[in-house]
Amino acid sequence: MSNMIWKIKTFDEFTVPELYAVLKARIDVFVIEQNCPYPDLDNYDQKAVHIWAEEEGQVLAYCRIFDKGIKYDETSIGRVLTTELARGKSLGKQLIQYAVETIENRFHTSEIKISAQDYLLRFYSGFGFVDTGKKYLEDDIPHTEMIRK
Repeated sequence: MSNMIWKIKTFDEFTVPELYAVLKARIDVFVIEQNCPYPDLDNYDQKAVHIWAEEEGQVLAYCRIFDKGIKYDETSIGRVLTTELARGKSLGKQLIQYAVETIENRFHTSEIKISAQDYLLRFYSGFGFVDTGKKYLEDDIPHTEMIRK
C-alpha cells in the first residue's frame, strides 16, 4: 500500500470525487456484500466528520464520527468498513484508532457509543468499548450497543 493516504474531512470539505468514492465504498460493503437494502444516505453525512484511507482514489477503509447530541447523547462512530481490496492489512485497527483520537481532539471527550455488529465485539473491546447488554437486530444483522468511557 505505497500511495495510501488518510483523510479527515467534514461534509463541506469533500471534493465530488471523494464523496463519490466514499458512498460507493459504503454501498459496495453494506448494501451489496451484506445484502441489506437500507437507506445509506440518511442526511447525517452533513453533520459527520469523515475519516478514510484511500489509494489512487479508491477507498480502503472508512468511518464517520459524530459529536455529542447528534446520533446519541455521546459521541459516536459509525459506517465502519474496510473494502474488499484492503482486508487483512490491519487497516480497521488504524481506522478506529484515528476515529477515537479525532473524537478526543475535536470533541474533547473519550465517551463514545457505537452500534457494533456482533462478530466485531472482540475487535471493539480491544479499544476499550464495553458491551452494554443492549442487543437488537438492525437490517437482520445482530448488533450490540457498546460504550467507551
